[in-house]
Amino acid sequence: MSFAQQTLSMGLAPPVGKTVRIGQLVTGTGAIFALALLLLVIGRNQSVQWSEIPRYMIDPTILSGVVLTLELTAAAMISGIAIGCVVAIMATSQNVVLKAMAAGFVWWFRGVPLIVQVFFWFNIALFIPQVGFGTYTISVNDLVTPALAGLLALGLHEAANMSEIIRGGLTAVDRGQREAASSLGLRPIQTLRTVVLPQAVRLIVPPTGNQAIGMLKASAIVSVIGMQDLLTQAQAIYARNFLVIELLCVASLWYLAITTVASIGQHYLEKHLAPKGRSSTAQKETRRRA
Repeated sequence: MSFAQQTLSMGLAPPVGKTVRIGQLVTGTGAIFALALLLLVIGRNQSVQWSEIPRYMIDPTILSGVVLTLELTAAAMISGIAIGCVVAIMATSQNVVLKAMAAGFVWWFRGVPLIVQVFFWFNIALFIPQVGFGTYTISVNDLVTPALAGLLALGLHEAANMSEIIRGGLTAVDRGQREAASSLGLRPIQTLRTVVLPQAVRLIVPPTGNQAIGMLKASAIVSVIGMQDLLTQAQAIYARNFLVIELLCVASLWYLAITTVASIGQHYLEKHLAPKGRSSTAQKETRRRA
């Protein structure tokens, strides 16, 4: 018999629950102390004017950047979901040409770095100087503004990602569901709308919420082409007053606030779409085992 077994048989081993509680207390206290020390060091830093942060949080220039960031995120997500749905349907069709076109779209717009796509659309006039029909022409420089270039880059990049998410949700629905709908006389489009999509949406919504939050943060990349989003406005202000850290903190706090609200909304949406009774059944099973 080993020493550990002898110790247990003699009743000399310390209670497991008490050991765990003591370990949690020690690690928790150490973590709180380290966090308090970090906050103390940051707060006593004389090179940062912390009092300026609340004032710039509600600065009209910053607020206009917040509005533009939200508008750009919403527009990019809506266009990305719409185009992604079309590409996903093409990818799951029986038409080889459509499947190849969908694969090529995803391969290009998901594989090329987003910042490269932003610069490409911003400089598209170097490739296509003018567009028009007959005698009517318009300069592409006048047509593709920084706002449109940013929307095209973000929207098409998001469409490639969303098409894969939607395709995964559609293919996850059991094939027997389609066969049953077909035996009832439903056409393919009716089967997709009434049978497949209602089941696939539960699988599509969670990653779509993550994509929306990621898009909110990725929208800051349009600052490289001078679009007046939140980060660009913060950069414009600190270029004048040299409050670099303060304005970056302002931008970070706004991004965190919006992300938090979006995360809460995503949580309740997922809860609403979850199959009814699953959570209550799991809770009852947990209580029974306890």
